[in-house]
Amino acid sequence: MAEAIDEYFLQQVRSTGLNGSVVAEPQRLIRYFDAQLASRHLDFAARWLQSTGSGYYTIGSSGHEANAAVGAATEVSDPALLHYRSGGFYAARAQQYPGSTPIQDVLASLVASTRDPMSGGRHKVFGHPDLGIVPQTSTIGSQVPRAVGLAFSLGRAKALRHRTPWPEDAIVVCSFGDASANHSTTVGALNSAAYCAHQSIPMPILFVCEDNGIGISTRSPKGWIEQSLGRFASIEYLRADGSDPVSLMRTVDAAVAAARSGRRPVVLHLETVRLMGHAGSDAELAYRTSADIVGDYARDPLLASARALIAAGVLTAADVEGRYEAMRETVMSEAEATVHSLRSGASTRLATADAVMFPLTERRPGAVAATERSLRAAHGEERLTLAAMIGRTLTDVMAARPEVLVFGEDVAVKGGVYGVTKGLRKKFGAARVFDTLLDEQTVLGTALGAALAGFVPIPEIQYLAYLHNAEDQLRGEAASLRFFSDAQFTNGMVVRIAGLAYQRGFGGHFHNDNAVAVLRDIPGIVVAVPSSAAEAAGLLRTCVALAVEEGRVCVFLEPIALYHRADLHDGDGALRSRDDSDAEFGTVATCSDGPDLAIVTFGNGVVMSMRAASRLRERGIGVTVVDLRWIVPLPVDDLLRRLVGFDRVLIADETRHDGGVGEGVVTALIEGGYEGTVGRVASKNSFVPLGGAADLVLLSEDEIVSAAVEMAESR
Repeated sequence: MAEAIDEYFLQQVRSTGLNGSVVAEPQRLIRYFDAQLASRHLDFAARWLQSTGSGYYTIGSSGHEANAAVGAATEVSDPALLHYRSGGFYAARAQQYPGSTPIQDVLASLVASTRDPMSGGRHKVFGHPDLGIVPQTSTIGSQVPRAVGLAFSLGRAKALRHRTPWPEDAIVVCSFGDASANHSTTVGALNSAAYCAHQSIPMPILFVCEDNGIGISTRSPKGWIEQSLGRFASIEYLRADGSDPVSLMRTVDAAVAAARSGRRPVVLHLETVRLMGHAGSDAELAYRTSADIVGDYARDPLLASARALIAAGVLTAADVEGRYEAMRETVMSEAEATVHSLRSGASTRLATADAVMFPLTERRPGAVAATERSLRAAHGEERLTLAAMIGRTLTDVMAARPEVLVFGEDVAVKGGVYGVTKGLRKKFGAARVFDTLLDEQTVLGTALGAALAGFVPIPEIQYLAYLHNAEDQLRGEAASLRFFSDAQFTNGMVVRIAGLAYQRGFGGHFHNDNAVAVLRDIPGIVVAVPSSAAEAAGLLRTCVALAVEEGRVCVFLEPIALYHRADLHDGDGALRSRDDSDAEFGTVATCSDGPDLAIVTFGNGVVMSMRAASRLRERGIGVTVVDLRWIVPLPVDDLLRRLVGFDRVLIADETRHDGGVGEGVVTALIEGGYEGTVGRVASKNSFVPLGGAADLVLLSEDEIVSAAVEMAESR
């Protein structure tokens, strides 16, 4: 396939003649053509590298090289979140940055060399901090909410006089394919951009839909992309033909100018063609005819540029061919040098698990502790409920750090469904505390973009069950950014989620969700669960400090049933607490000091276990309740230390038996060498039903007591 396109291009160039057309900016067109050539020959090199066993990635940019016009028309200071067929864009951006080495960069990425300037050998991505390109993986459309969030945050930063890593007139560039334009993630992000623009909220973003007419093997219906992208009244729609370079450049210039000067969203519908299949392993003949495939060769954007240069007399056919072959030689020489460097040991690949995971495991405990202390504020002896303590701590954090933003569904005017954020908007203003539209992907995308703009976002997801339709924004985007950028880009944030079960008189499954497995297996993420007001303040401050100092993505999972609960036993007010807890990351807390049995638990389980401990004392069984507090990653070392001296451990897990937190605790104890008896009680493998039926499937205080008695009496 590569050979056929190569030969076709050269044959057509040799037969192209002058026609007297005029090119207004010939040198610009030559630079554009050079960027396209670099991209094309890198695609050829990728296939050669794979054939030698040295390369790993062959999703190429061939046919999409017209995106070089966007790379050339925007600035290196315009953040770009790109489609994976962005070789032309990358090469054109690199032309603007003296000393850049785009060919070596891409080749290093293709062979997973640690010389890759973006991921450090972890993945093939287009990205470079000096070029303003934020690395993106290939999850369909997942970068679009972040791009919208970043554009929104650039406008918000100006209103707050907050300094971002980007200049005041920067625009965001976000590209995606025609198939991705149908994904709910993309559609939702476009809608949120239009929603903001409709209200005249600054939204300086250029969406580029690279429409090659086919998604892997499925054709996009004729006219559908134009209809789909052109329907937003608040987003300007422009269309450009990638096989007409002169007209394309004019249209791209107009799109960039509109987004930059108007601080508003613009869609550029860029008609492209896909050459050499979806990827190197794609057998196009399984779903396309030979005539169809060969027919696309005539729409090759490289050929269009070559013809324009020759027709205008800027270059001769021989000049074009010479330039083409010179680029081939340059790229292949660099490719051979890359392979030789690996084989000789002059460059390396990641060789240890620790090296691979370093962006996820790098710690700055001293800085985290110092920042946590800086967020504390002096208060009186007033005892607060969990909800009130979270609200007061948010107030302290926002007062100490003006870059903190709080937002989500209903959090501003109303103060949240449970009143946790009530009063924050009045105290800190609508620019820092604001309501979003009802779309969790938008909420998290706003946080992702805000973090890239230098803010510390604290978004709220209204209920745990509502996270699941947007979870990829955490898994595929937020948690992976440090990893795929070798920690050069971070998006520290604290995502507040109201969740878990045991609400009375309300809900059913979507308001009583005990499923946290979706969070437990995301590398690098932190999940904290407060069990009381005393724990909540320190945990929340530490999460903010982790976001600030380590770029951590933290989830603060708040047990709804404990928000306004005051009593452990009727009338005792024991759950109203002062802010007096040390909540260092990776440490547990103990809530009693009985010698006979340790109950390891978290969240609602702490309250149930404390009540169970009172009943067990009446039976002569002394219990120590250990509050995990941090459920991802589990605080294994401190937990094992606290369990020394106990020969019986009961794990009380309010999440489900299969996939719940308790599974991880059991594993940690066994792998950590704990030699005592381990028991576990957990909720059933069921959704949470409405009303009293919930008690049939959720972990209960009685079950904890029964299991504890059985363990204690089995000595």
